[in-house]
Amino acid sequence: MPALSALPFLKPVHLRSPGRSPGGQRRHTLPASEFRCLSPEDAVSVFEIEREAFISVSGDCPLHLDEIRHFLNLCPELSLGWFEEGRLVAFIIGSLWDQERLSQAALTLHKAQGTAVHIHVLAVHRTFRQQGKGSILMWRYLQYLRCLPFARRALLMCEDFLVPFYQKCGFEALGPCEVTVGELAFIEMQHSVRGHAFVRRNSGC
Repeated sequence: MPALSALPFLKPVHLRSPGRSPGGQRRHTLPASEFRCLSPEDAVSVFEIEREAFISVSGDCPLHLDEIRHFLNLCPELSLGWFEEGRLVAFIIGSLWDQERLSQAALTLHKAQGTAVHIHVLAVHRTFRQQGKGSILMWRYLQYLRCLPFARRALLMCEDFLVPFYQKCGFEALGPCEVTVGELAFIEMQHSVRGHAFVRRNSGC
């Protein structure tokens, strides 16, 4: 997707000046901070962060390694990773859905003709939590979705204790979700995504 490089909120964010050698020449260093869509090669790093983030809380992961690879092969453009000096520190993985509300099938399917982006998981590496990275990454992801002509809504499901976090990100609760995982029940939440033409006029997309 070469057009992604033109989106300002996916461009590298340099948090410090590039290093220079004693002779004044610029050293080849990785960007201090950058955002990009994920690839199947990132799957193991994604799963390691997700496993640590979710196993201790709920006993299971939203996506297992084969499912991560599945979505990163089918729709990598609906993912976003935050990298610090080349290391993945936070990520979002999504897919398309074609119904008003999520159902059990939404956990594993990518509906290529859908207009709702189902956000499967947002996770932050343990050493980077409590720094606001989850909120920043979600903001960038939603800005990115506004530049995709087919995206109309973002949907997710979460446990009760996460509802306030997603409300601060602009999501509204739709009520109990039809989807269950074991004994876990979820609240379904939605965020409207404005039309592509409107955003092009107002955000530089």
